[in-house]
Amino acid sequence: MSLTIATGTTPQQNWLERLGAGHIILAVALVLYPLVASDFFLTQIGGYSLVFGMLGLSLMLLAGYGGMVSLAQITVAGIAAYAIAILGNNNSNILGFGWPWWLAVPFAVLAAALASALIGWISVRTEGIYTIMITLAIATATYYFAQQNYAIFNGHSGYAGIRAPAFWGISWRDPRPFYYLCLGLAVLSYAAVLYGSRSTFGMTLQAIRDNPRRMRALGYHVTAHKVFAWALAGVIAGLAGVLLVWFNGRVSPGTIGVDAAIDVLIIAVIGGLRHPIGPFLGAVVVVLMQTFAIDIVGAERFNTLIGMVFLVIVFVSPDGILGLWGRIKPHLAQESLRPGP
Repeated sequence: MSLTIATGTTPQQNWLERLGAGHIILAVALVLYPLVASDFFLTQIGGYSLVFGMLGLSLMLLAGYGGMVSLAQITVAGIAAYAIAILGNNNSNILGFGWPWWLAVPFAVLAAALASALIGWISVRTEGIYTIMITLAIATATYYFAQQNYAIFNGHSGYAGIRAPAFWGISWRDPRPFYYLCLGLAVLSYAAVLYGSRSTFGMTLQAIRDNPRRMRALGYHVTAHKVFAWALAGVIAGLAGVLLVWFNGRVSPGTIGVDAAIDVLIIAVIGGLRHPIGPFLGAVVVVLMQTFAIDIVGAERFNTLIGMVFLVIVFVSPDGILGLWGRIKPHLAQESLRPGP
């Protein structure tokens, strides 16, 4: 006779416990955000933060789980953005093959993933500061090449007149649909990274980060794992690039400039490089500062303010905002040592 013990829990309860109350509250808040936000806050703050949060997430995937810090994520996103302009329609009278969005988007994301894998294949033979410098060199070279090439990239003018698609009777560049589109892709990217970090590949990648020599001795192909991680990060950055070109309606060398590459790094570091939610927190902080710092300190000093906030956060907590919260949370959870009444 077998003895069955009733635990009093259902599969739904187990699923909710694994998801966590914080994720549920955050999801509800993000879904209801358009009900209280203006069009400006929906797109310029909400949508923009989600797009740059995805770029920071692609960097977090490489740096947090693979130990590879990249300054070329905005370059990868720019390749997807340029692909949308070239394969779709634009007003620049240069190229523009008129492909439908449902065909252009997969090709643009694939191009971004392949470009990211190529960058990874070049840079994985280095470590630390050398990886940063190689990816920075690639980002800089791509910026100047796009600025000087007119046959493919249309030089410094880039491409304009790029419209977001309209399907299901909805124009996806309107504030509320665009916000929900960004939110949906951001949630999918976040869930994929979170799930992947607990998969066999994710655990192997983290082991390679910690001790590549031992993993190579155990028979793992270290370079192949790293390059595949770069390809996965390229998919996320490519999706962000598609959203970015639909948001701006144009793409130019300024989109993939070194300043933008540094911004992605700042976003990832401020939020925290050890958890997928960190880049999104960092993106909200940076986007709010970029939007309102000019009104506080003036146009000539707002970058100084952003730099000071970055230095303060890194100095107080090297793991960013999430690291700071991780240090405060145990103190909040402690019971009071004072005797009760």
